[in-house]
Amino acid sequence: MRTNIENKVVLITGASSGIGAVTARYLAARGARVAVAARRTDLLQRVVADILTSGGAARSYALDVTDKANMEAVVAATVGDFGRIDVIVNNAGLMPIRPMIEVNTDEWDAMIDVNIKGTLYGIAAVLPRFTAQGSGHVINISSVAGIKVFAPGGTVYSGTKFAVRAISEGLRQEVGAAIRVTSIEPGAVESELKHSTSGTAKDTVLDFYKLAIPTESVARAIAFAIEQPDDVDINEIVLRPTRQEF
Repeated sequence: MRTNIENKVVLITGASSGIGAVTARYLAARGARVAVAARRTDLLQRVVADILTSGGAARSYALDVTDKANMEAVVAATVGDFGRIDVIVNNAGLMPIRPMIEVNTDEWDAMIDVNIKGTLYGIAAVLPRFTAQGSGHVINISSVAGIKVFAPGGTVYSGTKFAVRAISEGLRQEVGAAIRVTSIEPGAVESELKHSTSGTAKDTVLDFYKLAIPTESVARAIAFAIEQPDDVDINEIVLRPTRQEF
């Protein structure tokens, strides 16, 4: 049975591991043509090799989401290689947890650059193309920390994920009926994100993530949003472990 995923061209940022890599494999297995992008190109090549071995279609691209020109070039290359782009999953993210009193402004800058500006650069690169072709789907990875502030320690991270959620909703209102927008808001999910924390809160974060659910949980949520009929827009999906209180 044909689904609304089959033959769609999906670009996934931060796809070298974790949610991005698992989602790429999951969508490719369901017929999507997948473009995977990240800084660690060696890991991207493994993802592509797995997909090709399984009979899917995939290409990899070196990408630093904080570089606006690089993002535009990757989107242009995706269109050049696959003929179009139907979905972007703005997945790249950082989560260094640290009390604000420690005033690590380098971490604050990195989160703003990757989590917020990286998402905006992805949107900027695809939006004119989606508008011109009269269709498209922007999927942004926010967090339950974008619904409720995760403090102490996650205040700035929450700020960036609140921003992603707000940008998603504003974009939905602006783009009209032809373009779909989805914000995915996971709780503790098994991925490398927890290793973004290297400071005083590291042990607390790693202990918290002991209840994490499998990465494929998010891949299924993303697939659910994509596979809906074109006139159905899944705007927001919140998922977390049943044992997670926050």
